[in-house]
Formats: sequence, structure tokens, C-alpha cells
Amino acid sequence: MLGPVGSNLEKNMAKSIRLTVQQLGFVWAILFMLGGILGFVPGITKDQMFLGIFMVNTPHGIMHIVSGALFLLTSLLGANMARLWFRIFGTIYTILAIVGFFVGDGLIFGLISNNQCDAWGHAFLGLILLIIGFAIPVQPAGEQAVV
Repeated sequence: MLGPVGSNLEKNMAKSIRLTVQQLGFVWAILFMLGGILGFVPGITKDQMFLGIFMVNTPHGIMHIVSGALFLLTSLLGANMARLWFRIFGTIYTILAIVGFFVGDGLIFGLISNNQCDAWGHAFLGLILLIIGFAIPVQPAGEQAVV
């Protein structure tokens, strides 16, 4: 039993790893842009297969780069815009996943390459983005906004 010292330590650790919606927006901006750029790198993408798993093409890579840029822009505009973008983008990715499951191996909207791994990846991304958009507070509880 750690007592008061242990509980304070636990609270401080939880506080130090807690990210705001805005900070998560910056993280996702980097991840999406990096993923989109890596889709054009030979060796990482071979025969239109990213890491040998996900089917990609130029519009697919551009979509991820633009998505990352929009994450960056909305995060720069503030926590409320970042939260809104997580909600919108989570919804878009969920719809993209559903369409992808129906399309199977082929093109979504005649443009974006897709296979079942892409559809599952988009479903997972949609779920995570929606959770962040609806469940993560704009600012951690108990902390004052800096103005």
C-alpha cells in the first residue's frame, strides 16, 4: 500500500501523459502526412502495396497527405476546431470503411485504391478518431485554460 505519496505519484503520472485534443491533432497530422508520403517511397510501397498490406495509389496517398494537413490546420486554429475535425474526419473514415467493405479489392468512388485491409484500417481509424472527438476533453479536467 503506497498511501498518499503513491496516490499523488499516480495522479502526477496520469497528468503528464494526458494529451489534449489539440495535441492529439498535431500527432495525427504527422502520422497522416508521414503515411501519405511513405506511400510514394519505393521499397515501402511495392506493386501498389504499402508495407505489403494496404493497397495504395496516387489519390490514396494524396488523400492521406491532405488529411494530415487539415489536421495540422484545425489544430493550429484551436482545441474546438481540432475536436470538430476529429468528429468530422472520424465520420468520413467510417463511411469510407463501409464503402470499402462493399467495394472489396478495387477503387472507392472510382478513385481511391482499396482492399479488405484498407477497409479494416479505415474502420479502425474512424473509431479511434470518433473516440478522440467525442470522449477526450478539449482540456484536461481541473486545468485552467491559458489566455
